[in-house]
Formats: sequence, structure tokens, C-alpha cells
Amino acid sequence: MAQRKPADPNRRRNQKAAATKRSPDAFNLFLFWPFYLVNFLTRNLSFALRILARLIGHPLAASLYVLLFLSVVYGFRASRYDLNKLHAMPERTIILDRNGEEIGRIHGEKRSIVPLRQVAENFRKAIIAREDERFYKHGAFDIMGIGRAVMKNLEGKKEGASTITQQLASDIFQLKRRDQGQTIRQIDRKFLEIAIAVRIEAAMSKDEILEAYINQINWGRQIKGVGEASRIYFEKHPSELTLSESAMLAGIVRGPDVFNPFSSNEAATRERNTTLERMVDAGVLTRKEADEAKSKAIEVRPEWRRKYHESYAMDAIRRELEVILEKSNIELGGLTIHTTIDLRLQQSGEEALNKKLREVERQPGYAHQTRSQWAELPEDKRGDPDYMQGAALIMENHTGAVLAIIGGRDADESRYNRAMQARRPIGSVFKPFVYLAAFDKGLTPQTQISDGPIQPGEIKGGGNWRPHNSDGKFGGMFPASYGLIRSRNTMSVRVGNYAGMDHIKEVARNVGFTSEITNNPASLLGTWDASPWEVTSAYSIFPNEGERQMPFLITEIRDRDGNVLHKPRVTSYTATNAGSAWSVSQVLNQVTVSGTASAIKRLGFDKPCGGKTGTTNDFKDAWFAGYTSNLTCAVWVGFDQPKKTIQGGYGATLALPVWVDIMKTADRLGYKAGELNRKVNLVTCRLCNLSGKRATAGCEEAGTAYDAQVPSDIAPDTNDFCPIHPVRALPVSPEDLRDAQPANSPQQPTRRDNPPRALPVQDPQPPRALPIDEPDYEDPPPPRALPVR
Repeated sequence: MAQRKPADPNRRRNQKAAATKRSPDAFNLFLFWPFYLVNFLTRNLSFALRILARLIGHPLAASLYVLLFLSVVYGFRASRYDLNKLHAMPERTIILDRNGEEIGRIHGEKRSIVPLRQVAENFRKAIIAREDERFYKHGAFDIMGIGRAVMKNLEGKKEGASTITQQLASDIFQLKRRDQGQTIRQIDRKFLEIAIAVRIEAAMSKDEILEAYINQINWGRQIKGVGEASRIYFEKHPSELTLSESAMLAGIVRGPDVFNPFSSNEAATRERNTTLERMVDAGVLTRKEADEAKSKAIEVRPEWRRKYHESYAMDAIRRELEVILEKSNIELGGLTIHTTIDLRLQQSGEEALNKKLREVERQPGYAHQTRSQWAELPEDKRGDPDYMQGAALIMENHTGAVLAIIGGRDADESRYNRAMQARRPIGSVFKPFVYLAAFDKGLTPQTQISDGPIQPGEIKGGGNWRPHNSDGKFGGMFPASYGLIRSRNTMSVRVGNYAGMDHIKEVARNVGFTSEITNNPASLLGTWDASPWEVTSAYSIFPNEGERQMPFLITEIRDRDGNVLHKPRVTSYTATNAGSAWSVSQVLNQVTVSGTASAIKRLGFDKPCGGKTGTTNDFKDAWFAGYTSNLTCAVWVGFDQPKKTIQGGYGATLALPVWVDIMKTADRLGYKAGELNRKVNLVTCRLCNLSGKRATAGCEEAGTAYDAQVPSDIAPDTNDFCPIHPVRALPVSPEDLRDAQPANSPQQPTRRDNPPRALPVQDPQPPRALPIDEPDYEDPPPPRALPVR
């Protein structure tokens, strides 16, 4: 019987070790499973095939590790990019006038976001055929496209392999700026581009990606997106693009600064034809359709309409928006700004100003540079415009809406907005506010005022100052209204002295003037500065019965989703007594009928209106400020550097014709001029025309009593009798004598105001020196004098 071998004590351990050598542990299997998989799949092959398969398989397995590493690294880097930028592309903010007409575009980038559904189908087909034919068939990147591009480049034909999604990622996050022409950086950018594209594909549908892409593409000249490209190149909405236009836009994407039709119509046509052929190859277009589109000439925006023109209205709107909007709103853009501007009135006002000043420049002996002479100079020798300028502002009375801002003759030649920024002496344009202050104090338009020479010490703070009238003549006693209608300096100074400088300054502040008015009596004649904006706003109180509507430009701001971001509150306040404003307005109406602005009717405007001319010393500034029941407008003409305009350059000569042209156009556009000041409550009073107070028997005997229709809010109190003509003595009873008071009793009624003609006052302090351009000159009065009441 055979003997059994003794048991090997190490047998189990050896078997376990052998098994360990044959199979990997869990860690190695997890870490190197691709290699083990290759080995497992090739284990039954012959030796030669097994070696060959593993020579191919192991590198492929190694590439998985590389891909995994790249995925982790670039996936992390890609995660740091905010995909919200795909939905918040900076675009232009659109400025609309009150009728919905586009005034201009500001802020953001030169782009307007257009939904995909609002883009012509021909364009969608064209851009896909040209840029990424398999867009709807692949993911973030296209393996077939990459292979095709490699083969083309090996043949010496340059072709890219980036998908639309990759291009979108590169454009939105400006990845190409990282290249700097270095190959390694280019490869790094491509990997990052793909990683971001993968995130985009996971977050958005194909249509959403295409929509973002067509709104991001650069079409040259800083034009971003199909909306702006279609508007600028073809002056139409993307939904209206023809097949030929669609193919051209899609074709020039690869070289927008070289191929765009503004640069080269020939190059743009060539790219259009190439795109049409691509569309035929892609099966989205028939040969007949392509040939028909090729036969059509490309018609783009005419050259004369390509230049962006500056606008004084846009300048004012920009200033307003800088106050209203947050910085983020300005940078992102995409807002719709509704304004008060009426583009029709804006453009007609600009032309009215230019027409008048061209006429002036063509006059024989005109001594200054003309606008055409300045324009003919080489650009490097022009400097700031030195030709005659002007400005105007038009405002709606009952709302304060600013309808037009004409800041000069051409905003392209001078950005200086004279309607808002220029502050010039306003001359006699200020006189109505002097009379307004006096009417507050009890003066009436019929109160008699002397037009004689000012006597030394007569005017408080005036010392020996003796202003004269524009015609060099003096007169006798006239109604106060005559002094404003004929713009008599001597009468106006006396009226101002009656009102008091403190009250006049208060009135000026209340109506909107911001300049510091000195106590120098020359200020009564407008020797201080104001802008057309201030003058227009101030004059609007006259047709508004003393109410001042605060001027404004913006009516509403909406974001790109239509949400209202801003809607201003229209504000107004009572600037002065309604009766005083009505009284001045009645006189200013007479100014336009028989006074210094009586040329209005001859110039072709015969609707009810009121206004006042103004001319400063040596004809340096010419003004007219006037209003209808609907609108108020102030016009200024002069030079930026003050100098004489022309001999006889009165406000009625230079500024008034511009105002008339503006108002005639406004009336045709629907801003109808109706009856003025119909809301004031009038009462009948028997007054004295020397004191403006209730007439006494003495007034009757003196022949100064008259019946007047006076606004109830400024009518004299029933016991406010004329101090110039005391009541005649009447019989009294013992009871009356018992209650009588001495003449100097403090209980005796006293006069509330000074008599209309100031008494001489000896002022020990001489007045401040008058400015050189003291507005002594005013439009000469017509030869026929008004009758004296």
C-alpha cells in the first residue's frame, strides 16, 4: 500500500499568493480597469494578434485617463463662467419720442435683441448652412466636423470645426482674447470653449442656443446681432429679410470688417453666393431659388444715411438718464425710454433756426464768419464754431413736457447745448416779471406811471443812475401797460421800484430763475443771465394763471421684459397770484398785437398769443419768449463769445421770426392755439388810475376814476381807498366825533403800499457799476402812441 506524502504546511499560503498574482485587487481594478478590460478581451487571441490588439488598446485606454483629467480640469474652469450672460447681453437702449418714433440709441452695445421667432426663416437656414450644417444633429462639439476640418486643412484648405455652440461660448466670454497668437494658448482655448459649450448644451435647447448666437454675432462696425445688422445694413426688421439679404448677412460673419457691403459690395456679393451654394448642398434650398437670389443686386442703406448724427434732444435725455438710472442699467442697456420730445417739432424747429440765420449771414455787409465758411475750412483748422448761433426750447404749458430742445445750429459741429447750458443776459425779457411783482402789490395795468427822466435819488439804491429809453426820448404819464407794451425802461424801473427789489427777487425764484439777482436797480432791466430753458419755464406761468409745471423729458422707462422701471410724477405749484399772471398775460398779448412783437401777424401767425422781445447792449443778444394757450417757447440768437450780431439786431428782428415759424408748424401738428386765460374770476371795481386803489369822491372829482375788470384775488379791499385823492368831508354826528381818532393815531388806517410814482430818496450809497451790456436798447416803439386813460 502506497504511503501518503506528508502535508505541505505552506500549501494554502502558496495557493493564495498564486491567486493574488492572477487577479488584481479591488483598488488596482478600479484604477486601471481599462487596461484590464483590454487584456480580458484579448486573452484568447493568438500571441501575435494579442500583442497587436494590446498595442492599440492600451494607448486608447490611456487616452481615457487623459480625457478624464481634461474633463475635470476644464469642467472646473468652465464652471466659473456665468451662463446668465447668454440671457443678458448688453444691447442698445432705444429712445422714443412721444409719438413712438425713434430718436436714437444709447448705452450698452450696438445690439438689439430679437427673438428667434421674429427672424426670417431664410436667415435661420442660411446661418446654419454656413456655420454649422449639423447643428441640430450633434452635441456641444461635432466629431464629424472635426474630422472633416482636419482633412480639409491637410489639403491646404483652411476650415474651422467650431460648432455654433462653441462660437457662442467663445464670443460671449471673449475667449479668443486669451490666444495672443500662441499655439498652446489656442489649444487651451479650444478645450475651454468645448467645456463651456457642454454646459450650454446641458442648460439650453437648440433653439435657445441659436437665438443667443444670432443676437451675439459681430457684423462689423461694432454691430452686434441680427437685429442691429438688419437695421443698419438694410433699414428693416430681421423678419423682413429676403433670401438674398439673409444669405449675405450669413456670409459675411467670418470676415465682417472685410466682407460687409459698406466696405465692399463685391466681397459681400461673393460671400452671399457662397452661402446660397451651401444652402443648396444642405438641401434647404433648390437650385432655382439659389440662382434667382443670386440675380438680385444687394441694396443697402445709402451712404448719406449711414452717419450717426448728434442731437441736442439726445444730449438732454442722456443728462436726465444719468440722474435717473443705476449704473448697471446704463451698462446693460436694453431699455425703452419714452420721452416728451416731438421729433417733428424738434426737426422743424432746427430748420427754422437755421433758415433765419442763413438769411442773416447772406445780408450785405455781414461782418462775421458764416457757417458755410467755417464748414469749408480743413478740419484741423476749424476749431470751435465761431458763426452765429441760436437756441430754442418748446414746452407744453399744462404738463411741463419739453417738446423740443434746439441747442444750436448743428449738434455734429458743436455739442454745446445752448438751450440748457448757455446763460446770457435776458434784457427786457425779464420785464414782465417786474410788472408781475408790482401787480402783486396792488398796481394795475391802468395805473398811471411817469415816462419822464429818472431823477437822482428817485430809485432806491440808484443814486444818480439815469437809464434812458431805446428811442432816446421821454414822455409823460401813461398806463403801466404802456410801459411793458412799448418796453419803456424808465417806466419799468419805476414799476420795479414800486414792487421792491426783495419781492421781485422772490418772484424770479418762484417762476424758476436760478441766477443770483443783485440789488442793483439795473437788474430790473435784465442785466443778469439765464438760459432758454429757464426763460421758457418761467413764461409758462402766464398762460397757466400763475401755476408752474416743472419741465420734464422722460415719461416712462421700461426694461427689456416690458417692466416699468421709472415713471416720473408730474409736479406743479403756484408760483404767483393767478390774477397777477392774468394781468401780465393780457398786456403781453397786446405786445404781440401793437407792441414790440407786433410783426407776429405780418410773419403769418394770427392765433392768440403773448410774448416779449429782449435785446441787450450793442445787439449782442436777441430774445423772444412767447406762448399760446398750448405751448411756450423761448428763442435766443447771438454768438458764443458775445459780440454784436448785426446793426439793428433786435429780438423782433432775429429771434421773433424763428418763434413764429415754430408756432405755425406746431399749430399744423395739432398743438392748436386757443383763447388765452379763460379761468380767472373777474370782478368789477371802481378804481383810481393814479393809485390803483378804490376810487374816492376825490378821484371822481379829479377825473381819475374808472371801472375795471380786476381778478378777484388781487382786487383792492373794499376799504382800501385811494390815498392820493382823500374822501370829501361829510357832516358828522356827535357820536362820530366821539369815536374819531387823531390824524396820527396808530389805529387810523394807513396806506399799505407806496404811491405808484416813487418819491425821491436820498441814498448815501451810490449804485453798483452797471455791466457793459446793460440792456438799454430795445425794439423802437411804433410811431403811433397808445391813448392815455
